[in-house]
Amino acid sequence: MKIEANSPDDYMKKVPQERITAMTKLRQAIKENLPQGFEETINYGMIGFVIPHNIYPSGYHCDPSLPLPFINLASQKNYIAVYHMGIYSDKNIQEWFVGEFKNRTGKKPDMGKSCIRLNNLENIPYDLIGELSSKISVSEWIATYEKSIKRI
Repeated sequence: MKIEANSPDDYMKKVPQERITAMTKLRQAIKENLPQGFEETINYGMIGFVIPHNIYPSGYHCDPSLPLPFINLASQKNYIAVYHMGIYSDKNIQEWFVGEFKNRTGKKPDMGKSCIRLNNLENIPYDLIGELSSKISVSEWIATYEKSIKRI
């Protein structure tokens, strides 16, 4: 399910009614915990939290006209997805998250490389998503990105 939106607020207006509460709480948890310097925008057709060009002029290596992505939030066809590049690029953060998710929900997370699939809207650990959002600062993400993803 792709939502066509011009802004994060426009995106939220188009989220299916049964997911509005969960998406609102997830967005709020991310925004309240994300270190200073990240910017909320529409990125790849999702709500994105990125490092803007005024902080990182090189942009994203796949398309330098785009800001450097960090977290995306999306209402997909069968689940809500949180895409967190820190989980993809930092094994310690991934291991911490998987363990904490199981401790807080009683289940292992349904995950891809950077994708956390939230299938059960009644069992979303919003506080954990907030904590995850706080784990990497702008400068730390740039350093990790340049070391492990951009490979300069």
